[in-house]
Amino acid sequence: MAAIEHPARPLDAEEARRVRRERLERVGKWLLPLLIMVLAIWLWDRICVWNGIPKYILPRPGVVVQTLYSDAGLLFSSLLVTLKITFLSLLLAVVGGVGLAVLFAQSKWVEMSFFPFAVVLQVTPIVAIFPLINIYVDNQTAKLLLCAWIVAFFPVLSNTTLGLNSVDRNLRDLFRLNGASRWQELWHLRLPAAMPSSAG
Repeated sequence: MAAIEHPARPLDAEEARRVRRERLERVGKWLLPLLIMVLAIWLWDRICVWNGIPKYILPRPGVVVQTLYSDAGLLFSSLLVTLKITFLSLLLAVVGGVGLAVLFAQSKWVEMSFFPFAVVLQVTPIVAIFPLINIYVDNQTAKLLLCAWIVAFFPVLSNTTLGLNSVDRNLRDLFRLNGASRWQELWHLRLPAAMPSSAG
């Protein structure tokens, strides 16, 4: 027996507007940033021309592209060094920040003792810390790594600590009623709950 085909229900005015709006949003997500980027590059070029700005102060976009091509070897090796410093410092910040946040979550005394030092490290400008690093650290890579780690460490620590401490109290009580140890509560409840905060 052949299936009975129902005629497509015509869209009412409100639903048609919603469909058009969703379609425009899908296109706009990539088209608008692209147009703004093209406009910004054109404006950059025109500002250089209109004001006669020398290329050693602000090069035009074409000069930047030409330099990227002609000095590709030198710039690529510098890019590799930058990426190495970035990822190593991020790895150290995540390991150190999450590890210390776990200690903070397990003991309020540890948090009260050490969190002020982390805050002081964060609010002190890196330009004030770097001269000391420059005096006491000989290796150039280690200097850069330490500076990048200082910048990345506190956001990881504070966000992870916030996530670990913001777990629903009812869930924590449920874990305790079922005889979960503090480490089981940490591993199965608090760490999974803190993951969105750490990623943020």
